[in-house]
Amino acid sequence: MNPFVRGLLIIGAVAAVVVVLQLYQTLVVLTLIAQIGFLLAIALFVYLVWRERRAEIGEWSTRAKVAFYGAALLILCDIAAYWLVRPSGPDAAAFLVVLCLCGLTMFRTWRDQHTYA
Repeated sequence: MNPFVRGLLIIGAVAAVVVVLQLYQTLVVLTLIAQIGFLLAIALFVYLVWRERRAEIGEWSTRAKVAFYGAALLILCDIAAYWLVRPSGPDAAAFLVVLCLCGLTMFRTWRDQHTYA
């Protein structure tokens, strides 16, 4: 059997079990646990990267550190607001714009500190 078709049949079977046994609340709780786990995984990754490079970041200028850490803090606030409010439409677009601009700020700051001219 084709692996794609087998995967679709497994997903269909799980969906049928959820509908037949009316496990909607269980599904909501599992989704919430998965979201929290995903946020914790992102936080752990960011912490490990920061811990590896904190001595290097400590040598940057004050302006660069404020821009870098400020953008990181704004990303955290942006993700927390998205997770709590669940915006749609223009608010969701604003979330993506803020996220991209903060990421660009962090990248540009990092790149400027690693340019040797």
